[in-house]
Amino acid sequence: MIHIYHGNGKGKTTASIGLAVRAAGAGLKVIFIQFLKNGSSSEIKILNDIENITVEYCKECNKFTFQMNSYEKNIVTEKSNQMIERAFESNADMIILDEFLDAYNKKMVDRSLAERFIFENVENTEIILTGRNPAEIFIEKADYISEITAVRHPYEKGITARIGIEY
Repeated sequence: MIHIYHGNGKGKTTASIGLAVRAAGAGLKVIFIQFLKNGSSSEIKILNDIENITVEYCKECNKFTFQMNSYEKNIVTEKSNQMIERAFESNADMIILDEFLDAYNKKMVDRSLAERFIFENVENTEIILTGRNPAEIFIEKADYISEITAVRHPYEKGITARIGIEY
């Protein structure tokens, strides 16, 4: 089944982490991949310590995509494609592709590769996609869609991201 957590609100990654913990607690094998992030988010530390959860991220992704040159984008795209391939070759029960929708929209993954792996494995794997603006192809095939909307956020008051809360 395909799950989508999308929108401009806070909580998409948090929701997917909750599913990962629940699945691992039930003995399921979980692969948690973060796209467009370099592993510095606080949740990575604890997820790495949970039996049955494997975490992957792109160490080379040290900038926002709009700050990257074409060489850096190519390296991050290549690493992202490799993470997708490893995840779907792992026979995991659940694959979480965090910030995948953004990577897909920004062409920081091979779209046809990603679509093939996702749609070929949907019968026997729970696949969770997070990010903003899901492509219609994913909306059409999704079994769960949750939109997380920002009603109010401290950023509007000039408060930047805080460790342990936003990252």
